[in-house]
Amino acid sequence: MGVHVNSDDLVVSGQDAVSTIKSSDWAERAFCNKCGSGLWYRVTEDPYANGVSIAVGLLDDTSDMKLVTEYYVDRKTCAYDFPPERQQLTEAEVIEMFAPPADQGDSSK
Repeated sequence: MGVHVNSDDLVVSGQDAVSTIKSSDWAERAFCNKCGSGLWYRVTEDPYANGVSIAVGLLDDTSDMKLVTEYYVDRKTCAYDFPPERQQLTEAEVIEMFAPPADQGDSSK
């Protein structure tokens, strides 16, 4: 999922950690070459080459955002059908489920 940003408004710090690949004849994808996180998708052909679709997970506050457009809906899996009755876990709940206890994660002790 992404949010459109005009290229002129995009400020990237840590440019040395950003890599891009041509993902189709008309677009490229950027990712962090340190951790592998997806950063953005950019159409490289006019008239759409003036913007990027930033991964929503990069944003600190998405509280005022809403889903407006879905692309390739004929190809999406059921994983992107968000039913109203679903399990929703907080950050703390996910960490409690998966992260090792603090004393087990530090091998220097």
